[in-house]
Amino acid sequence: MTQPLPRADLARLIAAQVCLHAAMTGFRMAAPLMALREGQSAAAVGMLLALFALAQVLLALPSGRLADRLGIRRPLHISIGLATTGALLALAFPLFPVLCVTALCCGAASCVTMTAVQRHAGKLAHNNKQLKQVFSWLAIGPSISNFVGPFLAGVLIDASGFRAAYLLLALLPSLAWFWARGLTELPSQHAQAEGSSGSAWNLLRQPDLRRLMIVNWMLSSCWDVHTFLVPVLGHERGLSASSIGAILGGFALAATAIRLLMPWLAARLRESVVIASAMLGTAVLFAVYPLAHTAWTMGGLSVLLGITLGSVQPMIMSTLHQITPPHRHGQALGLRALAINGSSVVMPLLFGSAGVVVGVAGVFWAVGVVVGAGARLAISLPSPAPPPPQRI
Repeated sequence: MTQPLPRADLARLIAAQVCLHAAMTGFRMAAPLMALREGQSAAAVGMLLALFALAQVLLALPSGRLADRLGIRRPLHISIGLATTGALLALAFPLFPVLCVTALCCGAASCVTMTAVQRHAGKLAHNNKQLKQVFSWLAIGPSISNFVGPFLAGVLIDASGFRAAYLLLALLPSLAWFWARGLTELPSQHAQAEGSSGSAWNLLRQPDLRRLMIVNWMLSSCWDVHTFLVPVLGHERGLSASSIGAILGGFALAATAIRLLMPWLAARLRESVVIASAMLGTAVLFAVYPLAHTAWTMGGLSVLLGITLGSVQPMIMSTLHQITPPHRHGQALGLRALAINGSSVVMPLLFGSAGVVVGVAGVFWAVGVVVGAGARLAISLPSPAPPPPQRI
């Protein structure tokens, strides 16, 4: 008989993740705003924002090895220490060079947190159905923190100034410690398998994992395309800033809504079918997007795109945990984080250069063709059939 999912541990895990990630997203909004108000150039602000992602790129693989070796509690304590230190530095010395250090600290804390949390969440599940449900619930966490962190920081900045916002953001990691102290540390399989671990890059010798990483990179690039090019396309169409913001907001809300539904839908869905369908749907939407000329049309396409792209993360995470040796889950998650964060740094530069040559529509269509062709890779991923529904 399958053991029930430990929902209390999962809830604590999500709460700790939200608190730590919200500290990072709050600073990612507040620090550039403070820099701009103090007269820093757009280039300096861009560098400040890049430091949040750079820390995650540099620590992606080390954080995976750390999670495999230490489990969940100690990596979370390291993350809490990093985030708190960065926040207190900004509180004490609200200067641009110090904000750069804060960006590195908060980005590093977010990377270590996400890898450790995802690895631990996978070990809470006892079968394929629970894996999909666990990662469906876990995917809601970043959606919450992406709202909570910037919203609370913005309210406090307007009400009491930047230092009040920094004080609150410095307290959020303490809440993560409160939730993390109740987590049950699971037995580590790293010690008995340490001799066979090797480099994280060796994992890519496994064909299924290599295909999954390529698929994951394609879908991550689609997020970057939409986030980066919709403002450009909206400007070309003469849309207002509020309209463009509403279009991007519709995408985020749709991605969150489908993740709220995924825990109930996951039991009847195959990972490979969901991922391949999302890639084909994204290809179609990217083909139509440049032909939209009104805010309402673009908003509708944005919502549909949020549904397709928002549905895939639980399926990718479930597949990754099935095809990777248990003692190397952290390393595999580190590889995935490296691909996603590296894409977020590099792809906007590539899209910007390509847009100058072939235009915004050309970039949408080119990426759509690539992701549509990639559906063949997705459908070949291993994906056990869901159990048949029980008769009552």
